[in-house]
Amino acid sequence: MIEINDLSLTFTGGRKGTKDEGAEFNAVQNVSLTIPDGCVYGFLGSNGAGKSTIMRVLCGIYEPTSGSVKIDGDEVYDCAEAKAKIFFVNDETVQYSSFTLDALRKYYKAYYKDFSDETFERLRAKLDLPMKKRMSDFSKGMKRQALVIIGLASRTKYLMLDEAFDGLDPAMRKMIKNMIIDEIYDRQATLIVSSHNIAEINELCDRAMLIHKGKLIFSDEIDEIRSGFVKLQLADKRRIVSKQELEALGLSVMQYSQTGSIVQAVVRGENERAVNSLVGGLGCDICETIPLTLEEIFIYELEARGYGGEVDLISED
Repeated sequence: MIEINDLSLTFTGGRKGTKDEGAEFNAVQNVSLTIPDGCVYGFLGSNGAGKSTIMRVLCGIYEPTSGSVKIDGDEVYDCAEAKAKIFFVNDETVQYSSFTLDALRKYYKAYYKDFSDETFERLRAKLDLPMKKRMSDFSKGMKRQALVIIGLASRTKYLMLDEAFDGLDPAMRKMIKNMIIDEIYDRQATLIVSSHNIAEINELCDRAMLIHKGKLIFSDEIDEIRSGFVKLQLADKRRIVSKQELEALGLSVMQYSQTGSIVQAVVRGENERAVNSLVGGLGCDICETIPLTLEEIFIYELEARGYGGEVDLISED
């Protein structure tokens, strides 16, 4: 498994000669989570939240300022054995511009001992990617496809995809996702994927975490995450149920709104049965509890932290 314990990463930056020279930026702060073997794990977060940074720490590009990151018990940074178990598909592709797909295959085959030419050719043929054309002449979507099949052909225990479906049309997204899941499940590998498309994470993953401004907000199985949030709808022709009344019942109210005699409240930390039990004594004419989608949870959690009331948080791809 992957174990991240109290991870923090601080960068020192600022342009020379400016007042920001030498200023410190806390990119990741005291993050702890466990990624079990064989799962599909989603990284969610606002722009610049720290998703890509954690991925770079996981594959040994960045050294933690404090805390530890272990793969199968080995500290990742400066450990070739641990790094050999990971393939990371970066969200940037400019570094591959001079490669042809054939040259890229040979390059990674030299580093990954379990690289499968059979897997590579089978997936390449399915996507009909040219072998001798430079990747600088590939479209953005074709570059993504090329790196995904290289990652799958490397047959590592862990595959990390940072916005790997960006630039793909809907039909190709579906094909690539199916291809990844088929290959990963066949050999019980672990997939870690970041995306701004919440529906995509919900569809692909069985576990997820949410990070904001470098701080972990939650991490759990997706079903458990969803069961811990409830939208409550109350109506009473005699009165308006206030937020204070709900909080007096012990409910953690993330959001409260009222239209006419109808009150809506988003409650964190309680399941549907518990909420119904607590509000039953209010004697309202109408009392409904509605499960939240993962997308709604993402938005409410970030809005509760002052992020993005007017910002388009979710990709519409």
